[in-house]
Amino acid sequence: MTGRLAALALATVAFVGTVAASNAAVGLSGASSQSLSVPRWLYVATGGAVIGASALLASFVTDRRFIASIHSWRRALTDGRSLRRGARVVLALAGVVLLPLAVYRGFTGPQVPTVNFALVLVFAGMRAGFTMVTYLFGNAWPLLNPWRTVAERLPNGFVAYPDRLGRWPAVAGLLALVWVETTTGVTSVPATLATALVGYSAVTVVGAVLVGPDTWFERVDPVSVFFAFYGRVAPFTWTEDGLDLRLPGMGLVEDRFVDGLDDVAFVVALVWELTFSGFVTTTAGVSTVEALAGLGLPPLSVYLGLYLGGFAAFVGLYVLAAKLAADYLETYRTTRELAVRFAPPLLAIAAGYHLAHYFAFFVSLSPSLVAVLGSPFSPPPNPLVLSLPAWFGSLTILFVLAGHLLAIWVAHSTAYELFPSRVQAIRSQYSFVVVMMLYTALSLWLISLPTTPPAFL
Repeated sequence: MTGRLAALALATVAFVGTVAASNAAVGLSGASSQSLSVPRWLYVATGGAVIGASALLASFVTDRRFIASIHSWRRALTDGRSLRRGARVVLALAGVVLLPLAVYRGFTGPQVPTVNFALVLVFAGMRAGFTMVTYLFGNAWPLLNPWRTVAERLPNGFVAYPDRLGRWPAVAGLLALVWVETTTGVTSVPATLATALVGYSAVTVVGAVLVGPDTWFERVDPVSVFFAFYGRVAPFTWTEDGLDLRLPGMGLVEDRFVDGLDDVAFVVALVWELTFSGFVTTTAGVSTVEALAGLGLPPLSVYLGLYLGGFAAFVGLYVLAAKLAADYLETYRTTRELAVRFAPPLLAIAAGYHLAHYFAFFVSLSPSLVAVLGSPFSPPPNPLVLSLPAWFGSLTILFVLAGHLLAIWVAHSTAYELFPSRVQAIRSQYSFVVVMMLYTALSLWLISLPTTPPAFL
């Protein structure tokens, strides 16, 4: 057993210091064990830049017609109906082939993370690559989703879904998936991942058959909601007439896809899961866990307390910002309404966080991904993993700040849609900008810390 673990460790220590497929799912900062030196003055400068950008928007971009023209601009690229039909067939076929192949190779393939088809596909291909494609180019998951493809071809709709549940099951499901990624062997042991895929497939298909595919994948399935929400950031969107182009992030203003506190919680969870997974793989996170475990607390209880407690704090901080905005403005808009309307900008921040966490990891493992997709039954004995130049580390800061600045513009546009008074529109953003500043400062701090394997896991 010890020899096997040693072999796994040697096989996964392959690029930019220490990069392991098992660590991808728990938020490698830049996929490197080397810390990125981010001085304290940069945090201050970041906060200043946010405030400055907000001030500039408030001072100079107050023409409602101009703001509306920005987020409503779109161009039809093609009627695309025949292209979409063809893409639906190709992607659906790819989904129903890749899923059972991942399960099979997870059980029978080499139990080495960097060459196993299942692990490379799920974490480098889907968790990193396909998610980036989704918020950069659009959501193709409904076409690729193998569980939906199967459920739509079976008798379904036997049980009425309770409307009061909303998307709360998806929130719980997302938190559960991230917990499984962080605390179990699914990110390092292919057979464990294959077992998890079988279990998830059974639950998903049965659930979709019971309540109907549309309801299940729009409200319950965390993976589908995950991609649907991230897809709103993308500049490309499919309509009934074809493919349209709009400015990045403008779907967060135009589309009314967040309509309850359940959706707010899901959006915040997307920000929190990256923050948590980044924290537990840093030296500060490991020290915190070890210190609490040293008090006699079970390590998994420590992780669970940090995980759920941090999520509750993130949600509470955001709701507090909404309450402060409602009280400060003395508006008829309720705290709940402000919380719902200002939640979509957080998706731009989450996309920036994700890109910062996974871009270098994806680029490094892209040769392995191509290799296992091209030859799933005979993976290369010595997989090629790219070593990235030092300047790649600076991209993480740029990605975080780019997502943050996009979020500011989305919040600004939303405020001018909500309030007839320019003064109210400007002041409504204050508390939310502060929350965004705190999220970004925390993310930059995590990026600056050295990474290390999580304690006790």
